[in-house]
Amino acid sequence: MPTEREMASRERLSCDIEITPAFYDIDVMEIVYHGNYVRFLDLARSALLAQFDYDYPRMRDSGFGWPVVDMRLKYVRPAVFGQRLKIKASITEWENRLRIDYLIRDAQAGEKLNSAYTIQVAVDMQTREMRFVCPPVLWERLGVAP
Repeated sequence: MPTEREMASRERLSCDIEITPAFYDIDVMEIVYHGNYVRFLDLARSALLAQFDYDYPRMRDSGFGWPVVDMRLKYVRPAVFGQRLKIKASITEWENRLRIDYLIRDAQAGEKLNSAYTIQVAVDMQTREMRFVCPPVLWERLGVAP
């Protein structure tokens, strides 16, 4: 069972956003096209990183690119046109890679629609070499110890 301090730390490393799928997000089956969930995750990830003042321009300025090298999505229920969605993005790993877990729910009913994760690695922008340990700038921005 996580301690109160661990729970507070997890919440600090999380961000919630709400989106509403538009007409162009819908496929011929009248549900959100599965490929659009990747964009939804990117919106949540960008909001999460921005709250630590380490969005993509800041990453680049710090000398590191952070490409997504692995992604997994688990579709539970379809989302539909006009349905408000709540997306929670949470940083769960930061030592050797940046792992962000996602949970997409119906904003009104709270029903789970999708869970996912992405894994990003630090790449030195000068040498284009992957780092096997996350650079200290990430830990500083997140306010966590290595």
